[in-house]
Amino acid sequence: MPLNDYLLLSRGQWDPDARPEEVQRAIDAFYVWYEQGLAQGRLKPGSRLEPGVRVVGRGGVVTDGPFAETKEWVGGYWFIVAESLDQAAAIAAENPCLQFGLTMEIRPLEAARADVRVLANETPATWR
Repeated sequence: MPLNDYLLLSRGQWDPDARPEEVQRAIDAFYVWYEQGLAQGRLKPGSRLEPGVRVVGRGGVVTDGPFAETKEWVGGYWFIVAESLDQAAAIAAENPCLQFGLTMEIRPLEAARADVRVLANETPATWR
């Protein structure tokens, strides 16, 4: 079966009831897991995201953000290489940081160019 790339978004914040030392151990374990995944070809590099953000909207209006709830904040991203979305989710489920409040969103990458006639994430419900 062919391999595909999947975007993984790390969302949320650390569990405030956890001890910082426990979270740091999970972070250290994450980097071991991450480096092994890179070496095995199961992961591709990504990055943590810094807190600063600007949102650009209609007419080029720029505002500060983020505007999402804390649980929706994106803290970082990387890529998973897998045969299916389910396999990519299984790989993401191995992330040691999940035990301390973060969630992982896994999204298939769309290789095709955007086309208003093709149903997509941006398609308004009234067009469907």
